[in-house]
Amino acid sequence: MAACENVLKDAGLKTQLHAYGTNIEGDWDVVFAAIKKCHEVIHQMGAPRISTTLKFGTRTDRAQTMEDKVKSVKNRLG
Repeated sequence: MAACENVLKDAGLKTQLHAYGTNIEGDWDVVFAAIKKCHEVIHQMGAPRISTTLKFGTRTDRAQTMEDKVKSVKNRLG
């Protein structure tokens, strides 16, 4: 995961590491190119098989960051 985190940072993507993975924020094409690069790097490190689970969301009505989403929940909690 550390190698992949470096790939994401080198791609200029905003990331948020958490217990079950990494949130990635950025342009669609840049994000998916970086995910592909993560697989390439991990394979080059000797891993013969990699499994990646993706969950993604897009919105067109307004801009919203990862921090905005977390702040919204915290505000509702008081």
